[in-house]
Amino acid sequence: MRVLLNIIWLVFCGFWMAVGYAFAGLLLAITVIGIPFAIASFRMANFALWPFGRRLVHEPGAGAFSTLGNILWLVLAGWWLALGHILTGIVLCLTIIGIPLAAANFKLVPVSLMPLGKRIADVEGPGMFAVDAAGRPRVRV
Repeated sequence: MRVLLNIIWLVFCGFWMAVGYAFAGLLLAITVIGIPFAIASFRMANFALWPFGRRLVHEPGAGAFSTLGNILWLVLAGWWLALGHILTGIVLCLTIIGIPLAAANFKLVPVSLMPLGKRIADVEGPGMFAVDAAGRPRVRV
């Protein structure tokens, strides 16, 4: 089911969203100061491309610089991106078929608000490695 939802998402929403995040990452990578934000933008492009079956995990080793960067990101770009994801999700909820796509849009809100100090992890599935609350892999038994 995840693969089917990801394909539908990719065709209708994900491709253009990922292209936008990747383009923003390229623009941010021009300056040395923007490189951490460019990496976060590329991470968001990856998550926007294939969101079903993945989740956002807090990186426990992230320090004060990621917090300061997140505050700067939130003020300059994060709240605009989050607002766009929320409004798109609300519009997608108007149809039954759009509800799973809206859920994926709502899933992108936290990473668009504060992308630094986070990573994308696969959710637990049959025969896969699971991750605990800290994002460390553990073997399912």
